Amino acid sequence: MAKALYGHVGSLPDRRLLDEVTKLRATVQALEFEMTRLRAENDRLAAAVSSEEELLRLSEPVLA
Repeated sequence: MAKALYGHVGSLPDRRLLDEVTKLRATVQALEFEMTRLRAENDRLAAAVSSEEELLRLSEPVLA
């Protein structure tokens, strides 16, 4: 089917199908970019929480 979309079979590719494939590729690329951004944000937040938890542990009074 991919060959048919790109005109390797038959005389002319179907423009609507080519447009749809192009649109889907752009959507996938945007989603991949957003996933990368969200992973980086998640890593940043996890590091901040870890640092905060460490500070809280250090600031707890020691009962003797």
